Amino acid sequence: GRLETSDCESLGSASGSEGDAEYAEGISLPDMDLELLHDPEDELLCANLMDVVQATLGRAPLGAKRCWRLLMPAQLQAQVRTELLRLACSEPCGLRGALLDLCVEHGKACHDVGHIAADPAVVPTFQLTLVLRLDSRLWPKIQGLFASGPAFAPLKLSTGFRVMKKKLYSSEQLLIEEC
Repeated sequence: GRLETSDCESLGSASGSEGDAEYAEGISLPDMDLELLHDPEDELLCANLMDVVQATLGRAPLGAKRCWRLLMPAQLQAQVRTELLRLACSEPCGLRGALLDLCVEHGKACHDVGHIAADPAVVPTFQLTLVLRLDSRLWPKIQGLFASGPAFAPLKLSTGFRVMKKKLYSSEQLLIEEC
């Protein structure tokens, strides 16, 4: 069963009923609809987390002495939200236990633009590194702007991204997903 809020701090577990065990018998996790595994609390937390991500991208430091306003397309927002919830569903505290490192890749450089604790009141159980990319169709047009131009110039992100998951309580291998 799903952990109760108070159990997350102690990393204790809640037990399911026997009926749940009988129903789940013979069904593997990959066969189950992942939507059934999502916690409504995680859904709300993820929406709030995406707001913080967008605010952070709204003032992203990508060059020396310069910040950019990075625009996240709706399709990218939906994909990232789905991926964050999917990666959190197997964690003891769900999305509440996440630390999110936000990076933006342009050219061969990768810029760290923020670090976000999904729930600062919970001891983190896993770390996600989200690597977003600038829209490559814009790169030749904006390459010259890195030396001059207005502060907080808007740039659009590509719908492709990479996310890396590292469990902080286990020596399990690093999981890297390209989307």
